[in-house]
Amino acid sequence: MIKIVTIVGARPQFIKAAAVSRCLRNEFADRVTEILVHTGQHYDDNMSTVFFEELDIPHPKYNLEISGGHHGAMTGRMLEAVERVLLEEKPDWVLIYGDTNSTLAGALAAAKLHIPVAHVEAGLRSFNMRMPEEINRIVADRLSTLLFCPTSAAVANLANEGVSAGVESVGDVMFDVALFYRERARKQSAALASLGLVEGAFALATCHRAENTDDPDRLGEIVTALAEISASLPVVLPIHPRTRKLLADSGLDKKLGNVKVVDPVPFLDMVALEQAAKVILTDSGGVQKEAFFYGVPCITMRDETEWVETVDLGWNRLVGASAMAIDKAFQDSMQGKLPPLAKSPYGDGNAARHIVSRIVQSSDQSSAIGGRT
Repeated sequence: MIKIVTIVGARPQFIKAAAVSRCLRNEFADRVTEILVHTGQHYDDNMSTVFFEELDIPHPKYNLEISGGHHGAMTGRMLEAVERVLLEEKPDWVLIYGDTNSTLAGALAAAKLHIPVAHVEAGLRSFNMRMPEEINRIVADRLSTLLFCPTSAAVANLANEGVSAGVESVGDVMFDVALFYRERARKQSAALASLGLVEGAFALATCHRAENTDDPDRLGEIVTALAEISASLPVVLPIHPRTRKLLADSGLDKKLGNVKVVDPVPFLDMVALEQAAKVILTDSGGVQKEAFFYGVPCITMRDETEWVETVDLGWNRLVGASAMAIDKAFQDSMQGKLPPLAKSPYGDGNAARHIVSRIVQSSDQSSAIGGRT
């Protein structure tokens, strides 16, 4: 039996892990057992029993409850706690997702204990070393045995860095998630009715990245743009309590105009809102892709994106944090016709199966030559 310890610490990572965990339980239960570890990096009131029921995944066996503090302190505490879990569980693999401090701590702890690491969403690059996520993903890739790339661009990024061993192009697990939950969200979510929204007649916005929320000038530009847009189209803004406080402390909350500010919404409600929106404005990497998956034009309020395919295909506009640029992109999206969606650059919707199959195959090969797994 192959034992995998999965390290996650943020809501988006649980959503990605749900696809792989479901595949493990449904198709590989006779070969693989999974231990889920939540570092606690991002506390979210919506990560309750309902959240796990919506995703159809078990609660984590370990909740390390580590959050807050500077990056070094947080990562150090996680490294120590994850190491204790790995020493106790003695897994054959450690599975990590994305680019958070939890990802970095999981990779470091496993590597120092000589446990092979499988990295989902390997090879993504923003080429902005000021982003802590960029540092995390580069280090995680260097420490990984299997690097599961969501796109051909990610494979090319690794090749340019001299990394080819263990690199696998598997597609994006978020595409798996989008395909699995889109109809369930349509049927089960009452978000549109509860918020008084009409399908195809509102804009959905999110803003959470520190580069925007912690910079008063950038946040002010975004607020100005959203307020202007809300004068012609209803705008709903699910927002984290931290960002809400920053808006209040700076007085920007009074400049939001008709923007409907709400607390973060449950997973299925967010999927329903994304599908029903006329346009999406975001600084989230995941929401950019989800907009693409659901055929909704996206305006990304960042200076760069890891998901270059959405921009290249004309479905995503990269505008930074300029009110003028955001409003221009919004006006264009209201008037222009988007190019037809060709074959998805994010795989065949079976990334989770490809990932698990490759881990099992690698374990079998290692066992055949007398290796650890």
